Formats: sequence, C-alpha cells, structure tokens
Amino acid sequence: MLNARDAAARGAAIATRTKVTSARREGGLWVLDQTCGRSGSASTIRTRALVNAAGPWVAEVLTGALRSNSKARVRQVQGSHIIVPKLFDHDRAYIFQNADGRIIFAIPYEEDFTLIGTTDQDYHADPAKVAITPAEIDYLCAAASEYFARPVMPRDVVWTYSGVRPLYDDGASEAKAATRDYVFEMEAPTGEAPLLSIFGGKITTYRRLAEEALERLHGTLAQTAGKAAGWTAQEVLPGGAFHAGGTSDLADAFRREHPFLAPAEALRLARSYGLDARAWLGTAQTRADLGRDFGAGLSEAEIRYLMAYEWAENADDVLWRRSKLGLHMTAAERDAVRHAMDEWSGKGA
Repeated sequence: MLNARDAAARGAAIATRTKVTSARREGGLWVLDQTCGRSGSASTIRTRALVNAAGPWVAEVLTGALRSNSKARVRQVQGSHIIVPKLFDHDRAYIFQNADGRIIFAIPYEEDFTLIGTTDQDYHADPAKVAITPAEIDYLCAAASEYFARPVMPRDVVWTYSGVRPLYDDGASEAKAATRDYVFEMEAPTGEAPLLSIFGGKITTYRRLAEEALERLHGTLAQTAGKAAGWTAQEVLPGGAFHAGGTSDLADAFRREHPFLAPAEALRLARSYGLDARAWLGTAQTRADLGRDFGAGLSEAEIRYLMAYEWAENADDVLWRRSKLGLHMTAAERDAVRHAMDEWSGKGA
C-alpha cells in the first residue's frame, strides 16, 4: 500500500480493482483494454512497455489477455498461518526446527496474540479462493506443541490467513524445495514494445527486484526516467521520515498532541501510519473530534482517510488488509464498519 501511495505521489495512476481484458502490440506500443470492477466502465491505455507482475496469476495473464506463447510456468505453493491467544509475554520470536525439516515460527502478534506459521503445499485452484485446510491447522498446532509447555490446540485458533506463493517452476520435486528467487522473462521483438514478466519474488527482495526490472527496461523508458538507478536506497516510504527505532517516541508525541489517545492506540498509529497519522488526527483534542468511534480505537476519521487516500472500499480492506483490528472487535462492531462504509460510498443507498 505504501509503495502504491508513494508511486501516486510521484505521478503514477493507480487503478485498483481494474482488470486488463486484452492487450496487443500496435505501432511500437502496447494497447491495453481494461474494465473497472466497480463501475463496469471500459477504457484503453497505451504504453511503451508492459510489466506483468500479476503474482499467482502471471502465467494466466500471459496466456490469456497477452496471448503469449511463453513456456514459463508458475508453481503455486500455499502458505497458511494461525493466530492464537498469546503464548508468551515477551516481544521476541521463536524459530523451531520441525521434524520434516521445515522451519516453524511463533511471533508476537497484535499485542494480544501469537502468530504461528507457515505451511508449504502445492496449490492448484484459484489463488483468490485460497484458505487454510484442517490438515494445515493440525500440522501447525502439532509443530508448535513440540516446543511450548502448553500444547496448542485447533480450538485455540482465533483467526487464520493463507496466501499463494507464485514460485518459478524449476521442476523441484517438493513445494518446500522450489526456488524462492525471482525470475524474469523478457519478450522484446525488434521494433516492438517489450513485455517483462516476473515470476516469484518476495518482500525481502522486492526493491532489488524492482530496480533490476527497470534496468531491463532502461532503453525503453530512459526518456521518461526521472531518477538515477538505485535511488530507493535513500528514500523512505510515506510517513516514515523519522529516525530508525523512533516509533515509541512518535507514539509519545501523538499522546502529547492528542491527550485522549491511550498508549496502545498511539503506538498502533505510529506503527501503522508513522507521521501520516497526523493527516487525519488533525487538531483533535477529544475522541469525539474524530467522529464516530467503531471500537478498538478505530474512528470515522481513520476510515475516511483510508477510503480517500488508500483505496479502501469495504470493511475487509480496513479491518483485515490495512490493519488487523478485526481481531480486537466484536462481530457487531465489524458489521457497523461495513454498514458505515457502504453508506459513505453510496452502496447502502
């Protein structure tokens, strides 16, 4: 999200929930037809280069909208996590060696919980519908129980989440053995606009991946490049212009500026938004100044900020994707957020 916001601030057009329905080369350019998932409106854009960074859908985009003959394949590997009430009171993480050779971790999570992960198994269905299986829950509980004094049981699980790793299919026999490195595939016929497809990659290497991608496209994009290669090493993401390790100091500053904030609330805002929390905290001196209070420290002002500046459109965007406040709220409070956002966006009319 912060990368998208940073790009938008530098002039990028961010089109969320928009699907590319077809793409073709014409006159040295890529011509893309796209449809907005909200309004259903269609539009066409033209570009000198195209990057297919569709993650688990990278191969589907290649063979579908792009009609490419690429033979590159993606190996979809499911990774799932469980969240349980906190198992220990300190702020350090545990890394365990499991009997099957995999590594399992247990990490302090959202103050009141412990996050346990992760699994590795091949996945062959729609990545949008990935969900933890009972076998995965049992596996993670058993793995953690090997080390903790109190066993972790499936009934302890309060929430789960799963994702699909889009790994380059290198023919490895087991999901856990497949390469985690990223792989590029460039299609650049003479005189035609290039197509760069990205297989794999993860958060720990994403900036290096992005810089290498631009290096591959340098000849095509040189006329519009505004910065020298490697500039991200000296740049911070939105809200991050404070000293390393200064989150607690920033939380203290928020409490001085807004005395109604509890210590845990101020720390959450510092961790989640950095300096950008001031954009919606404004001059508020009481909780009422932030509008409706939805519980767990979530205010109307915060939600409206996310809708206006971070493309949040529904309660899941706010409660589970941008934050994990859903863990701290009742079902009624989560429903209240859902109804309010529908009303503010016109869906509830």
